[in-house]
Parts: sequence; structure tokens; C-alpha cells
Amino acid sequence: MIEIKNLCKTYSLTDGSVEALKDVSLSIPDGDVFGIIGMSGAGKSTLVRCINMLERPTAGSVVIDGKDLTKMTEKELRAERQSITMIFQGFNLLMQKNCLRNVCFPLELAGVKKAEAIKKAQSLLELVGLGDKASAYPAQLSGGQQQRVAIARALATNPKVLLCDEATSALDPKTTNAILELIREINQKLGITVIIITHQMSVVESTCRHVAILEEGQVVEQGEVSAVFSHPKSEAARRLVFPEGNPESLLCSLPGSRLIRVVFNGADATGKPIIARMATEIGVEANIAYASTRSIEGRAYGSMLLSIEDKDDDLARAIGYLTQDGDITAQEVTQYAE
Repeated sequence: MIEIKNLCKTYSLTDGSVEALKDVSLSIPDGDVFGIIGMSGAGKSTLVRCINMLERPTAGSVVIDGKDLTKMTEKELRAERQSITMIFQGFNLLMQKNCLRNVCFPLELAGVKKAEAIKKAQSLLELVGLGDKASAYPAQLSGGQQQRVAIARALATNPKVLLCDEATSALDPKTTNAILELIREINQKLGITVIIITHQMSVVESTCRHVAILEEGQVVEQGEVSAVFSHPKSEAARRLVFPEGNPESLLCSLPGSRLIRVVFNGADATGKPIIARMATEIGVEANIAYASTRSIEGRAYGSMLLSIEDKDDDLARAIGYLTQDGDITAQEVTQYAE
């Protein structure tokens, strides 16, 4: 369990100070995939760096498995960080070392014998799908492959917690989806707690079980992903769910309608559009109130808001139909409630 309590971080400047984090409190269960989302400048990266104490908070505590990291010495923290690893947007690989040596590096620092380190590094490269790239150098790899090497390196010390700071922001949608699928597999196979820092709502929706929304250094909303995004209570959440406007304006423009948010995480896009198929096959017609989707190699990514008439059981039938494909999620979005 990770318990973040009343965390604050203030930076002193020559002409004053900046509060990057303001009384942040979060509880993250063991084995969870927890998303922290917010726009640029919200304090996300500062928060993740406070979790592993790369930044010392001004006040508050970070307790992991009963240990308060804020009370540890630098020597104690160095040992503890072996169980709290991190991957970054820029991969941060050692360009002069091949993939195998990159993964071996933290094991060497931990004093693991060379033969044992090589054996483990090779097994981790195989885990992330790069068993045949051990001798390749980072410059010879694609962005997605470099991030896979970074993930293998992060797993080398058998961490309890994996921190992902905008780990897919530099990748194209198809590669992003593949990396997120790998992170989900690692979470399921190894039981590692994963914390994902992102500004991309699609990343949270496709990967995380719980989410906290950060704005101006404060947690403005948190809970299960489905609950937060289907019933947004804060203005920050509403801006994420309704990028083209708030639900009241959409519903007012579509009287007698209900809204469904549909998320595509690599669904088949080669056949007849699913909205048209839904109308033909089950007789439920929908209007597209908002859409931001793209097709990559025959797979659909992105999200849309649909409006359907509020009659009979059309809402339930529509959601049931749309979610037959495992790469599509759908849920009703309600109006903002105080």
C-alpha cells in the first residue's frame, strides 16, 4: 500500500515561491494500476518525483509498506529505491551500451555477479519481447523498442512499484497501445503496483483501474476510472471528458437524449462503421456529438460521444452492443452534479 498524506512541495525563487503541490493525499492499493492525470503544469511530475524522493517534499509523508520515505536518510533511500523504479518519456538509455548492458546496469550497481546479471537481463529482454535485440544499441531501435528496454531495466531489481512518467507521450498511437498492453501484462504477471503519470485520457481509460485528477497542484477528483469519467464532478474532469464543451450544453442541444462515451483501443476499423452497424443490427440510432478518432493499420484509436434517444432500453442495448468488442469500452456520461 502506498499512502501519500498531505503532501506539499514549494519551490523558492528569487522573487517569491511557487507551490507545486498543495496538500495531496492518495491511497494506492498493492498491485493497482493507478493513473495521475492533469494538464501541463498541474504538478504531476513533481508528485511522482516526490513518491521516490528524487524531490524532497516540503511537508507531508509518503508511506510505502509501512515505511515513511520522508524520514529516511539518503543512504536508506538509495536502498529503498531498488524497489521503486521509474521509466521516462525520453527512455534515458545509455547510448554507448547495448540493450543487454543497459538492463544489466542497475544489477551491476546492486553488486550482482556478472554471470547472474547477464542471465537475468536476457530473461527480462525476452519478457518485453526483445530477446533477439540483446546486442543492439539504442540508436538502432525504434522508440517503442527503446521504451521496452527501459521497462526491462526498471524490472531488473524486482521492484514493488513502477513509476511511469509520461512514458508513452513520445510514441505514436499504435506503439503507445503496445507499450500499455505490456505494462498491463507486467502488472498482472508480477503483481507490481504501477503509477502512470500522463496528460492523455486515453492512456488512463485503457490501462488504469483508479485515477486522480491533478490541477494546480491539488487533487480535485479521484476514484475508479469508470466512475470518475462517467460521472465527472470537478471542472478539471469535465474538461477531460468533454473537450468540446460541457455536458449540459450537449444535452440541451440534444433534448430527450442520453450520452454514451465510447473509447477505441485498437478496435477493428476495416469493416462497416460500428455506429451504422448498431443501427442496422439492433435498431438503435445514435448521433455523434463529439469524436476524436484515428485509424492506424486498420485499427481504431480515440474516443467519441454519442447521443441516443432516451426511450425503452436503447441505452443498455447500445452499451451492450458496443462493448462486444474487447477493444471498445462504453458507458453513459451523466450531467455534472454538485
